[in-house]
Amino acid sequence: MILQYVLSGLVTGAVFAIMGSGLTLSYAATGVFNFAHGAVGFLAALVFYELTAAAGLPAWLSAVVAAGLFAPALGYLLHRAMFRGLAQAGETAQIVATIGLTIALPALGLLAVELAGLPATDATSLPRGVGPHPAVSFDPLGVRLDTDQFLTFAFSAVAAAGLWAFLRHTPYGLRMRASVDRRRLATLRGIDADATSALAWMLGSGLAGLAGVLAAPVLGLDATAYTVLLFASATAAVFGRLRSIPWTFAAGLALGVVQNLVAGYTDFLEEVTGLRTAVPVILLFAGLLLLNRSRERVAGSAAEDVPPPDHLAGVPAWRRRLPWAAGLAALAVFALLGPEYYVGVAAQGLVLALIFCSSVVVTGIGGMVNLAQAAFAAMAALTCGWAFASGLPFVVAILLGVAAAGAVGLVVALPALRLGGRVLTLATLALALLADQVLFQVDAFSNGTIGWALPALGLGFADTSDPRVRVAVLLALIGLVALLVRNLERSASGRAVLAVRSAPAAAVTSGLSAPRAKIVLFVLASAIAGLGGVLFAISKGSVTATDLPAFAGFVWLAVVVLQGVRRIGGAVLGGLVAVAVPELLATWDVSAHVGSILFGAGGMVLARHPDGVLTQLAEARHRRRARRLPAAPSGAFPTASSAASSAASSGTPSAPPAEVVAGVVARRAAAGGGGSGGPLFVLEDVVAGYADCTVLHGVRLEVRPGEVVALLGANGAGKSTACAVAAGDLPVTGGRILLDGVDVTAWPAHRRARAGVLLAPEGRGVFPGLTVEENLRTWLDDPEPVYRRLPQLAARRTVAAGALSGGEQQLLTLAPALVRPPRVLIADEPLLGLAPLVVRQVFDVFAELRDRGVALLLVEEKATEALAVADRVAFMRLGAVTWTGPRSEVEGDRLTAAYLGVR
Repeated sequence: MILQYVLSGLVTGAVFAIMGSGLTLSYAATGVFNFAHGAVGFLAALVFYELTAAAGLPAWLSAVVAAGLFAPALGYLLHRAMFRGLAQAGETAQIVATIGLTIALPALGLLAVELAGLPATDATSLPRGVGPHPAVSFDPLGVRLDTDQFLTFAFSAVAAAGLWAFLRHTPYGLRMRASVDRRRLATLRGIDADATSALAWMLGSGLAGLAGVLAAPVLGLDATAYTVLLFASATAAVFGRLRSIPWTFAAGLALGVVQNLVAGYTDFLEEVTGLRTAVPVILLFAGLLLLNRSRERVAGSAAEDVPPPDHLAGVPAWRRRLPWAAGLAALAVFALLGPEYYVGVAAQGLVLALIFCSSVVVTGIGGMVNLAQAAFAAMAALTCGWAFASGLPFVVAILLGVAAAGAVGLVVALPALRLGGRVLTLATLALALLADQVLFQVDAFSNGTIGWALPALGLGFADTSDPRVRVAVLLALIGLVALLVRNLERSASGRAVLAVRSAPAAAVTSGLSAPRAKIVLFVLASAIAGLGGVLFAISKGSVTATDLPAFAGFVWLAVVVLQGVRRIGGAVLGGLVAVAVPELLATWDVSAHVGSILFGAGGMVLARHPDGVLTQLAEARHRRRARRLPAAPSGAFPTASSAASSAASSGTPSAPPAEVVAGVVARRAAAGGGGSGGPLFVLEDVVAGYADCTVLHGVRLEVRPGEVVALLGANGAGKSTACAVAAGDLPVTGGRILLDGVDVTAWPAHRRARAGVLLAPEGRGVFPGLTVEENLRTWLDDPEPVYRRLPQLAARRTVAAGALSGGEQQLLTLAPALVRPPRVLIADEPLLGLAPLVVRQVFDVFAELRDRGVALLLVEEKATEALAVADRVAFMRLGAVTWTGPRSEVEGDRLTAAYLGVR
């Protein structure tokens, strides 16, 4: 008997393993956790079904088309249309956009089937398997299996072996793993990270498609079932720490076996409804809590989201409030004079808006993405119904329901003390699913399928059975919540929350309590959601365990973020949109799938405008107003070069002091000691910076073949920024960059690297997760010449680069240049933290490269060491080159001025 459970569990686990491996691959390579991974599997299963049922193709050919062609093509299209932009967005936008796809992709597929007149599908449709139909049974080891089960396990084994071989033994796999390890460094080694991401999405989607096709005979064509499959597979990915595909695959197989064994040998759990089927959810939460403690930011997943600029800051307060006042007045007039049915629809939207306000508190203010809002609302509503049915006064039952939601919020807040980012998001969803599948299924609490009846809330002169009264009550409650949120933001507690969100370590050292701030936010948000849940039940007249499913919170967060999660107005707008769009589509007799597709389109908008519709509207108004304003006069800023002048006229921040800017056009002495002929690499009046902060102000540098130019200056002078600009890692806002007379200003970093511009970045330019040999192969086809030159690296060729000493890592960074010399080598602080013996070896490398005609730009704070190897020297101060000339003309006073800022 146990063998039967193990083998059948391995078949189920094989599907978990395939889908979990695809999820891990796409996340590790791109940093985007794709909640729509299950939806991709559903679409592949749908295509497989239509090809077999409508087109009459053989099952094997249909599987090849669906999983081998359609799913990878879909992954590529999603990368181009959405995922590429999401990689640069904050985590909140990433989560919400992929949630949008989870809803939109199945709807798009079903709508296409409907419009094309293909065989209709629903949750009861069971496609055939990939093998013979009907499936052929056989009895290996006395265990009965069929051909579909055997092929599922066989395909999973082949997929795992093929994926391992691809990642470990092909150049494409090496580039992908390098991009996962250090994406920025990969681009500096000539690896096109965008193409690598596209390949990862294609492979990940192909695996999702394969899992969807293999699972179709069991799951049918129920889109929700594939979303559940995603979270079961996410459990395997979590045990692989979202990085290791072998561990993910093994965890998927083990999960299937454990689930089967629990189902077969835990009869005593039958008394707890849903507990046995909740095994993946329990393991998901345990794995998140034990294995994935955040080692970086722990304030929440939105902590990396830079708050949007307040484009209305200069607008008078009455102008800012006027649109909202007008909207409130219009809604009040509509509630008084509109048809009762549509007033009821508006009241339903305001109930959702009240629940959405909880997301403003925990996500908009606290930066923590919480997917358990529906569980809070359901907890409060069921508790209120149970308490009222038990004989408690209705007002007391309401307060008890809100308190119960707050208590659950306290429990959900506990993982937030340990976790952060996407891990916290998954943990809150796991708790919501656990409550949905176990707690809310207890008949004594939920009253089974009957639920609890709740009366209207009486106000003396009226009650909430009248939708107009409900609108008034809800508007009053939302106003109170808005006032509470505003006071929270302006209070000492609110400032503490923002400090913990932005810089947890600094907040703790300032004496702020990060745990208290997180607990307060979670409890407050859950209480607000609970109040909304109680009013939802009162409006409906009853509540059951299925009225507010856990996946509703999945959608609710997406709706409010699309409008603007940082403002109460976004919550109100989101609630009204959530009920108005389906109502309009039904009135116009438009397929309900259209609304889901439009919702997914909103996710694509988030890839470009991650702060939502309200911020986008304010930004558009700001741009229109800016275009109407007269341009600033060209002499508004003191400039000394044409590049700095053009930067000032375009509105960039003020240039440095006049004496520094004057150095931009100071004399450049004739080259001597090194290099001959014209310059090979030129930074010509370059202006660059980060966001609105300009760091480089008209920098001009030239490096000739066979010449070492030392760029010296104090910390903050702009040396590392100049290196990043030269290598293409940072775009310029003015000036040009020339390579052998060719303008490469617009070239990305990987293209410059392929053209021969190599940057050895500050710190250590190695991929710590790759071995020494794999590091060398990112630049060289054959690393053997390096081993002959540097035998200490040969002895450690199979050791991970992160385990090497600092000196060995620096030699590993520079070693490929000895075998395949670049045209230009930019070394940023190459001597940082190195022993004298290693420093001598590094200088020997520089000397050899110079003799071989390489143009070297050496950035170093240690002036003595840099001057020992330099042919020419350039001094930087406050983002400008103040002097450049031969090494022989370097004077002590000039060196002191460069480092100490004195003259």
